[in-house]
Amino acid sequence: MARLPSLLQHFCSMLLLLAVGSHALKFDIQAGNGHDKHSRRCIRNFVSRDMLVVVTAIVDGYRGDGMQLNMHILDATGNEYGKPKDIAGEQRTVFTALADAAFDVCFENVLTGSRYIERPFRHVELDIDIGADAKDWSAIQATEKLKPVETELRRIEELTAEIVAEMDYLRAREQTLRDTNESTNTRVKWFGLCTTFLLIALWAWQIMYLRAYFRSKHLI
Repeated sequence: MARLPSLLQHFCSMLLLLAVGSHALKFDIQAGNGHDKHSRRCIRNFVSRDMLVVVTAIVDGYRGDGMQLNMHILDATGNEYGKPKDIAGEQRTVFTALADAAFDVCFENVLTGSRYIERPFRHVELDIDIGADAKDWSAIQATEKLKPVETELRRIEELTAEIVAEMDYLRAREQTLRDTNESTNTRVKWFGLCTTFLLIALWAWQIMYLRAYFRSKHLI
């Protein structure tokens, strides 16, 4: 059960992402030599397998301004989804998740010139759309000739299905963790009982050995 809070945190993160909708995360990243922690920032999120993800980054500045902003998208299992270099303006990366895992969107701002830069920062607006939010509903509406209300109901239906699937996943993981916990408790209980019986047997053998030794020496 130790990892249950982590699973619940992932689920709450998904609910939070669905709630904020299209609100982008905005931050400044300082330029450095590529080895200091101030020039690197990572944003982590959780995604289910086979789910569509669209990562959109809008970066100020321009190529050749003395800074190079690199982006790297990698999940916890080692799958790499994109590694664009020297981005400026809008950078969009679309991928389908290969595993149920957390993924990181990392930015690194590196100084590329020796000239003085008055403000060595890049401003980033990051927007991560997952699942139903990642689809182009305007295109779907035009292709299938849906009314706006029908399109919105379709989007809400898919969001609800994603939440239900996430709940089923969490319930299955909770069951697995509970079974593991019960199995571990059973093994610890039997190990404790065996250790106790072994100590009792060792104590009895020591008593018998010492009694036989003292008798052989005619001390008792």
